[in-house]
Amino acid sequence: MIERYIEDVVLASFPVLDYDQEAADWHALERAQLEAAGKTPPFIDGQIAAIAHVNELILITSNPTDFRAFKELQVRNWL
Repeated sequence: MIERYIEDVVLASFPVLDYDQEAADWHALERAQLEAAGKTPPFIDGQIAAIAHVNELILITSNPTDFRAFKELQVRNWL
């Protein structure tokens, strides 16, 4: 019963944002610049950053230092 409620009501109310071409392009540019500077953040962090950036969202995380290298990305500490 609770599982169905979570699936049908709770999860259904959360939008899922795609890693689309715009996000991939931003990610590629950021990654190239960071690699040129000797920084190699995890690929998945770049994808998360890109999705947040192109959707003009603030990225809420418990590990904001993982995202500090990405330019023009708004990051807030969850804790």
